Amino acid sequence: MTNYAIELNQVTKRFGKQTAVDQIDLAVPEGAIYGFIGPNGSGKTTTLRMILRIFQPDEGVVTVLGGAHGRTADNRLGYLPEERGLYKRMKVRNVLKYYARLKGFYDCQSEIDFWLERLGASEWANKRVDALSKGMAQKIQFISAVVAKPKLVILDEPFSGLDPVNLDSLRAAVLSLRENGTTIVFSTHDMEMAEKMCDTIFMIFRGKKVLDGTLSSIQADYPADEVRVQVDKFPQDGGVNERGETPVPAMDGISEVHFDGRFHRFRLDHPDCVQEVLSRLSGMRSIKHFEVVKPSLHDIFVKIAKPHTDGA
Repeated sequence: MTNYAIELNQVTKRFGKQTAVDQIDLAVPEGAIYGFIGPNGSGKTTTLRMILRIFQPDEGVVTVLGGAHGRTADNRLGYLPEERGLYKRMKVRNVLKYYARLKGFYDCQSEIDFWLERLGASEWANKRVDALSKGMAQKIQFISAVVAKPKLVILDEPFSGLDPVNLDSLRAAVLSLRENGTTIVFSTHDMEMAEKMCDTIFMIFRGKKVLDGTLSSIQADYPADEVRVQVDKFPQDGGVNERGETPVPAMDGISEVHFDGRFHRFRLDHPDCVQEVLSRLSGMRSIKHFEVVKPSLHDIFVKIAKPHTDGA
């Protein structure tokens, strides 16, 4: 039997006449990394705030770590907000100690030392927060969310603005939390990162749940309708156009063509067009590479949201 860290049952939240969250059902398994995605204004932040007990639902039940009641989240929950908030004039060690004790974790020195060393921040322990670089400040903010050993952590855009080195360091830290049994809700606009890290992905759009499952199960509902091709120049090609794209002869079954400098990406009218497109291309030029591309999470996100936002 699966145990759940978070359960939402027919949850609705309204602000005046606006329904921000509409009849949402959700179940986040213990020990998972659960991705929250959705465009701005979709109801994602409102849902997270109900989980944190900042908002109460107008309808339905929000159960967090076994409890369905309470005005604020308990000490077993850690939160990294998108808007960072560290006390700039405090020293790093003192501000981490303060956040740990807010959660009732008083014997916190060894845990603070562990995380500072783990994230390469030990030499900054006695420096003021306002002396930190952006990347280092983000690491300290992350430590403040996890230093009290929470069972559930909500991370809102934890990697925003990080350079690749700091990003890899923080990503490894998040994965280590999961390995030790912590449940992680990961809210992000970075679809590639969500693909890499999340066990399950939930998407909310216009207040309603539109995706909920593993990446493979979500992709199975969106057939591969794109092929990636590398060929010799097409017979009537005159070079590249002003956008850096190689002109491609018009072909039935292809709705869009993009060129990235090496590969053409053909958007098909229907997945069944693959063999026909391959046959037509083979008759024009030798094919160096031909690949049917599964829709990425980014592609699926755009398919859901773009038709409704183009005219907004």
